[in-house]
Formats: sequence, structure tokens, C-alpha cells
Amino acid sequence: MIRRPFWTEKILRAWKTRPIVWLSGVRRVGKTSISKMFVDAVYLNCDLPSIVRKLEDPESFLKSVPKGSVLIFDEIHRLEDPSRILKISADEFADLKILATGSSTLEATQKFKDSLTGRKSVIYLPPVLWDESKELFNITDLDFRLLHGGLPEPLLSLIKDESFYSEWIDSFYARDIQELFNVRNRSGFIKLMHLLFRSSGSLIEITGLSKLSSLTRPTVMSYLEAMRISNMLYLLPPFHGGGRREITKRPKCYCFDTGLVSFINGWNDIRENDRGLLWEHLVLDLLRSHFMEHQIFYWQDKSGREIDFVIKGLGESIEIIECKINPDKLSTAHLKKFREIYPNGNNYCFSPYITDSYKAEKSGMHIHFIGSVNDI
Repeated sequence: MIRRPFWTEKILRAWKTRPIVWLSGVRRVGKTSISKMFVDAVYLNCDLPSIVRKLEDPESFLKSVPKGSVLIFDEIHRLEDPSRILKISADEFADLKILATGSSTLEATQKFKDSLTGRKSVIYLPPVLWDESKELFNITDLDFRLLHGGLPEPLLSLIKDESFYSEWIDSFYARDIQELFNVRNRSGFIKLMHLLFRSSGSLIEITGLSKLSSLTRPTVMSYLEAMRISNMLYLLPPFHGGGRREITKRPKCYCFDTGLVSFINGWNDIRENDRGLLWEHLVLDLLRSHFMEHQIFYWQDKSGREIDFVIKGLGESIEIIECKINPDKLSTAHLKKFREIYPNGNNYCFSPYITDSYKAEKSGMHIHFIGSVNDI
């Protein structure tokens, strides 16, 4: 088992403020492996009928758990009333530390009758981060990481096995979409899913997606929401407020894994024109792991000038991040336009090949060139 201290330490920190940690991420992303890294924990696989029967009387079960234990409910949404046992655990057995995992967010099913406000911390587990790929998985070839994606099984495989991705899509539809959201139009859903993966990193255009998928606009919007809740895609909102010609409503859609993006696009190697876009996906995962999601945006105006990522800090400080494979190719024109409107904050260029961060002036702009999110 490859230990992943970034995530175990993040969970430990979360327990200091809330009794329940909800670890959310797509199937086969590594949630179970991380939960089993708490070696003395009481581990319950809620997929098993014997565990479901054991938890039918949650109060009796919780009384049998040693005080101060770490209690793990893996795939807890398989229970009939999962929020009930979590609420009882938090309110009546405050000495326990609860880790609950699921492929989707708490919004995924009507089974969650209680939002557990004030009792839970939510941690999203993305595919293996670029930092982890290099330091823990010994994957230093960027193209390999982009092509294989960050799900641990294909990442550790020397050869890209296309059957893994086909099976993953089938399982995702059957267990996360059909079962939780009662979506019956498999062909329409999968067609929309393919369209989104082929355009991952682009602005959402509902009317175009509706025409190409032969689905109605309400259906497209409903399926998008199901994909968002089940962590298959992330909708990055636009940053706006100071410019009259800024994009204000349309989000960008990033699909969760570069391996699935390359598979659905039929890529056997990473093309020069696609490398930069896929690198954006890895940077977004890093940002989501270190910042609150309500802090992360993109910026674009109606003339097409764009900033890859905007981080809203405290006060008037606004950090901007451009993702570049080759930092020498950074153009400052868009940065200058942004800083005319929002002058306060730092400018970053994030490159996978920078080992030691440095500062430089380019076309009158002060730029921090970084290779780690810790330098932001």
C-alpha cells in the first residue's frame, strides 16, 4: 500500500473541528485505501449485507465500539438511512472520530434526510495529484500521468488498458447515475458524457450540448447536475465584478480525470496542442486540494482575453495563475488587462518543470514562476 500522508493528515486536521469527515470522490480513486491507512480503526464496508444488518440498530452498535475509536463507514450511502447513524454518532458518541466515504457528495441521494450541518467536514479526493505522482508513485513523466490519468490502478500500469476505462464508465453509470439518480436513458447520458469529456476545459454551452446529444435543455441540465454531484465533472465559475465586458455566468467544465479525457478522445499519446489543456486539469486538482472551492475561479472577457485560474483571497488580494508547460512562452497581455481592473495580488506562472520557484519581470509585469502549489 502506498501511503498518502497529505490526505491522512488533512483528515486528522478536520477531526479537530468536526466529529465527521465526509471523504468524497469517484469510484476507484483510492478512498478505501486511504481509509484503511488508519490502522486501528473500526472499518465497515457498507456494501456488505452483513454490515447493513449490523447497523440496523445504530445505537446498540455504537455502544459496542471502544471509546475514542476511529470509525469508518465505507460507501455509507448504501445504507437505507445513512444520515441517521452519522447524526447519532456525532450527537451521542462525541468521543468517536467518524470517516464516511462515498462516490458522490451528500446531495447524491434522498436517503440523506439531514445535511449534518455543524457536524461534518467535507474533503474531496481527486485523482492522484501531480506532486504525489512524482514523490510517492515514482511517475515523473508528465505525458504518462496525463495519458493514464490519476486513478491509482491505471497510473501504476505500464501499459494503458482501455478496458479499465470502459468498465469504469459502465460502473459509474450503473451505480452512481442509474441507481442514485434513476436515469434510464443510458445512451443519451453516455453521449452527453462523451461530449463533455471531448470538450473538457471549455465553457459550458447548454444549447449546443442539447443539439449534439439530442436531449432537451432541461434534461441536459439535469444530467449535468447529476455528473457534478457524483464528482464526474467540476464547474469552475467565472470571476467578475470590476469590468463591464467580463463573462459573468457561464462556467467552465473540467472532467475529473485526464486518463478518461484521453481515452474518450481516442489519444494514444499526448499531442503538443493538448498538453497545456490537460496540465490545467492537474493544476485545478492541486488548487482544489489546497484552497476552498468558493475561492477558485477563471476569468475571461468578451474579447477572449482569459486567465486560467483566479484565487480570491482575503480583502482585495486576488491571485492569478497561468498554466504553462514552457514558462518562456508566457504572454503577459491578458495579465496586464486583468491587473488594470484588479491591481492587488500576485501573478503566478505554474509549470510542471520548475523545481525551484523564482521571480522575474516580464514586459513590466512581476511574475512568480512556480512548480508547486505550496509556493502560492
